[in-house]
Amino acid sequence: MSYRYYNPNPKQLQVGDCTIRALSKALNSTWRDTFMMLCDKALDMCDMPSSNRVWGAVLLDHGFHRYEQLPECTVKSFCRMHPRGTFILGTGVHVIAVIDGDYYDMYDSGSQVIYYYWSRYE
Repeated sequence: MSYRYYNPNPKQLQVGDCTIRALSKALNSTWRDTFMMLCDKALDMCDMPSSNRVWGAVLLDHGFHRYEQLPECTVKSFCRMHPRGTFILGTGVHVIAVIDGDYYDMYDSGSQVIYYYWSRYE
């Protein structure tokens, strides 16, 4: 259960693309393919690709289910409680991928409190 550096951005930019990074890891997709998937869904829904309802719809299309998290649960504690499976965690301002207890991000976001999560058990 540990932090793993992950930045699939083809130019290694550190921009506001946490949703694309997290979904690309969880869906085993490239950054570009994930970006296009979100744009296509956003166009269908007449909303922005970064909208929670757009990326939530993409996750639903890929067999994920949304759950509310107990208050004061951090990314690290979530990983300890969920050592198996694929998850997307939402902090309200950030999105993080978790796979088999490891969390993937551009920085160590382990102390962030999560408010909801999406899960897909393999």
